[in-house]
Amino acid sequence: MSVSIRIGNGYDIHRLVPDRPLILGGVRIPHELGLLGHSDADVLTHAIMDAMLGALSLGDIGHYFPPTDPKWEGADSLKLLAQVDQLIQTKGWAISNIDSVLIAERPKLKPHISTMRDRLAKVLNLHPDQVGVKATTNEKLDATGREEGIAAYAVVLLQAARVT
Repeated sequence: MSVSIRIGNGYDIHRLVPDRPLILGGVRIPHELGLLGHSDADVLTHAIMDAMLGALSLGDIGHYFPPTDPKWEGADSLKLLAQVDQLIQTKGWAISNIDSVLIAERPKLKPHISTMRDRLAKVLNLHPDQVGVKATTNEKLDATGREEGIAAYAVVLLQAARVT
């Protein structure tokens, strides 16, 4: 009996710093701070990619896009997401759905969630109702609660596109 579904989870966190854009789910969000990272530091997209890779036991995004490689400096995470999606498709899998949550005290993310869902869905050739994005605060607890960073969790369900 072959397995026809796989589930993966992903997590990412980046520090908030001045003089960087804040990009989440491929959306540039007005804020006085942005996320520090080798690429655009889009924690939401990174968590989704790690969930996709994890579902197939393919490691994490650092394996494919190492922060030590200058080629990925400032990279658009949506372009990296498209590459990860291509990889899972070549392995015979397709995304059934994504569920994710962003953890940030500020800025308020609710006004941007629909745009994030649309951007992610477009890159992955999914219907927006297959991409869940939620936002919450950490009630002033830990690094995200102290506004030192923003974190994201994601779960991805893959289904076999063909028998492998």
